[in-house]
Amino acid sequence: MSSNTESAAASCCIVGGGPAGLMLGYLLARKGIDVTVLEKHRDFLRDFRGDTIHPSTLDIIWQLGFLDEFLKLPHQRAEKLYGEINGKETTLADFSHLPTQCKFIAFMPQWDFLNFIAGKAAVLPNFRLIHNAQVLSLQEDHGKVTGVLAEVDGEQQPFHADLVVGCDGRNSVVREKAGMEIRRFGAPRDVLWLKINKRPDDPEWSMGHRGPKKNFIMIDRGDYWQCGYSIAKDSLDALRAQGIPPFLDLLAEVSPFDRGRLQEDIASWDDVRLLVIRIDRLKEWAKPGLLCIGDAAHAMSPIGGVGVNLAIQDAVATANIITQPLISGTLTLRHLQRIQRRRTFPTWATQSLQIMISRAGQKKRTKPPSRMEAWLRGRKFIPFLFGRLIGVGFYREIPKL
Repeated sequence: MSSNTESAAASCCIVGGGPAGLMLGYLLARKGIDVTVLEKHRDFLRDFRGDTIHPSTLDIIWQLGFLDEFLKLPHQRAEKLYGEINGKETTLADFSHLPTQCKFIAFMPQWDFLNFIAGKAAVLPNFRLIHNAQVLSLQEDHGKVTGVLAEVDGEQQPFHADLVVGCDGRNSVVREKAGMEIRRFGAPRDVLWLKINKRPDDPEWSMGHRGPKKNFIMIDRGDYWQCGYSIAKDSLDALRAQGIPPFLDLLAEVSPFDRGRLQEDIASWDDVRLLVIRIDRLKEWAKPGLLCIGDAAHAMSPIGGVGVNLAIQDAVATANIITQPLISGTLTLRHLQRIQRRRTFPTWATQSLQIMISRAGQKKRTKPPSRMEAWLRGRKFIPFLFGRLIGVGFYREIPKL
């Protein structure tokens, strides 16, 4: 496999082997660009990562020609998302009328998705994925980023490239080393993730938010239920101080599981994972020779599970815009800034909607719903509207093949 700019017309070093990084790497390598993806972990196996594959992403996989193969991987499908409001199950989002190949969300462990894309990219002669590669610093020449210095299996190694793309998530080393300014919008809540083993006699519960307080979510993972419990930000220490028994009491109030069932699978706080929710975005996504996309450019709330799909859309837009300039050696900062301009509206609109929903959920209702709210609740088009916003988003990207 090729490893530097001497063996290809252009080269790109992608930091982070997540959804955005691998999709971008595959698309660029498919066009003949020499791609190196640096992933800091030894594999993709990590629990409770974003693993909702939305109709917009499934459309991209279909356009790339391997949807049927992809859907052979174990997954669960959700044609609708449900929630329990005032003790009554309500359809929150309906994907059945979307103008897409797949009219459902596929729930799939993210490591399966990443291994699939990595496998497709691995057959391309100018693509390589390097695990256990931790970026230490950026390399620059006269104000332009020209590569990175990384530690690979304990040894320092430079990686030179015509373009460095930071796809290393909300705790991005790339954006930190580049000194990029972050706008933070805060979030009032965090999420605790936990697993409840399935039983043969479990009902066919639908996926979505459950419980009268709407702060419990459950996803069918085949042999277990992946559950999330929303808590006020920075309240975990107080919960831990009270011990596990009171926490199980809280879960029993809002979940379909009784306390005895919960106690079997949640023996201690070691069985609970904290997801710190952040909503932020970079003021500028690019510098000469450097671009950030996905969570490295804009951290999303888990509301709607749209983070992975926005990252994929970023990757497609990036490949569409930079491929020809990279190959011809004419790539400039203006091309990178064009990516930000194109992706700013869907990012801003999605984050604004998430912030609005989070704040609305924090307000205590002191009076009955207004006539307008009551009217909207009764409209049959609302689930289809939310299905469109969640399943497709505010703007779709189509790969140029």
